Amino acid sequence: MNVKRNTRRQQPAALEALLAEVRACRACAQQLPLGPRPVVRAGAGARILIVGQAPGTRVHQTGIPWNDASGERLRQWLGVDDATFCDASQFAIIPMGFCYPGRGKSGDNPPRPECAPLWMDRLLAQLPSIALTLLVGQYAQRHFLGARRKPTLTETVRAWQDYAPAYIPLPHPSPRNQPWLKQHPWFEAEVLPMLRARVARILPQGQASG
Repeated sequence: MNVKRNTRRQQPAALEALLAEVRACRACAQQLPLGPRPVVRAGAGARILIVGQAPGTRVHQTGIPWNDASGERLRQWLGVDDATFCDASQFAIIPMGFCYPGRGKSGDNPPRPECAPLWMDRLLAQLPSIALTLLVGQYAQRHFLGARRKPTLTETVRAWQDYAPAYIPLPHPSPRNQPWLKQHPWFEAEVLPMLRARVARILPQGQASG
């Protein structure tokens, strides 16, 4: 019994030490146009893990995960308010790339490839209570689903039942994806009600906003 209690006490301390290590990471500093500022959030008891791509410029400036228009839409999709979303004891947020990767020809560059091999498995090992992992975008889906992924993101999202209950693949909630949402009304009609219901079941009663 004492061993279990000691383990419970050690888990938050071990996670906080690891997060401090992540936030001090400078592995790809020379490749980052705005310099390194790893953005990650997690609590040892978190129940839902969100794996996205990489911070945009606003998130880089504030250091707050999903603190932009994409985050507003994501919270709507989940049916949670800002306070619940920002509660690290409920939501862990670990992107595929922790720092803003810079701009490319058609938007932000892909997440830096150094992050996931360095940190992902170590962070996941400190999150034993995760009941649901949301895979936002193709990079997260490629990493977690591997060969189980469908040929396109659209097919992967539509086949969400193949990955449930552990994973739910999602498109990126960026305003730039508005055409995709219009072209695929089944996502709002079928996937979002399921997603909100799953989140509401996992969160403590009263923390989901409907």
